[in-house]
Amino acid sequence: MRPPLETAALPADAIEVGRIADAWGIKGWFKVLPHSASPEALFSSKRWFLLPPDRPMKPKRPTEAAAAKSEAAAWTEPLLLRIKESKDHSDTIVATAHDIDDRNAAEALRGARIFVPRSSFPSAAEGEYYWVDLIGLQVVNREGVALGEVRDLMSTGPQTVLVIEAAPQAEGGKAVERMIPFVSAFVDGVDLPGRRITVDWQPDY
Repeated sequence: MRPPLETAALPADAIEVGRIADAWGIKGWFKVLPHSASPEALFSSKRWFLLPPDRPMKPKRPTEAAAAKSEAAAWTEPLLLRIKESKDHSDTIVATAHDIDDRNAAEALRGARIFVPRSSFPSAAEGEYYWVDLIGLQVVNREGVALGEVRDLMSTGPQTVLVIEAAPQAEGGKAVERMIPFVSAFVDGVDLPGRRITVDWQPDY
């Protein structure tokens, strides 16, 4: 079922920040599952762009394949969701939007992936960084030795860890993966304009 929303071009700086889990109540509210434990980007933007949920590549039964094809055909383009209010509620986030007036309309959003423009994110505090801004940065140590590129970040509870990937040293070899805690003891500085992170770390650690 296609949500009752207008189509809109996805912004060039759109970042996926969460997805819609299900309807909440009977007045059009819905539950949101953020990708981050600190979902400020969701709260700061009043214009969410939705894409349909990822479809399974190989449905188990022909009837499932037909249903998946029918749903995909009904909704493939980005949709604009104009948010009235979003807030924390117990252990989840709930929101309500224009044109989503009842539970049926909210249920049509189930599984939708939420994107917001990076330009709408609130400014990070001094010494804090959004994960999306760190991915792709080059990592070098104090001696100027290149250690690789930030491929991902991983939360281990008390701290965040940079997952760094370096090109294989020999043709046909495997890429080298390094994990460096993103803490001041190991990270000397982050240069976002220069797209570089300097660390106190050696290649053989």
